Amino acid sequence: MNSLKRISGILWMAAAVFGIYLMVRQAGIEFGKSPALDTRIFWYTIIPIFTPIMFGMALFGFYCLKGEYDRIEE
Repeated sequence: MNSLKRISGILWMAAAVFGIYLMVRQAGIEFGKSPALDTRIFWYTIIPIFTPIMFGMALFGFYCLKGEYDRIEE
């Protein structure tokens, strides 16, 4: 079970990095299509809100990989 937790840690970290990449990529695509003010305000609000959430997911994955959530058998 502990090895499954460590593998899931890698997946959490990969999902966080991929989520940040997708947000920035989508913002770039939409800035290219429509450089209107409302598009910029939307993405300038969304990226600072969701980036710390993604960093938290990556930190959770790091701790899973490190073994912090392993059960201690007594």
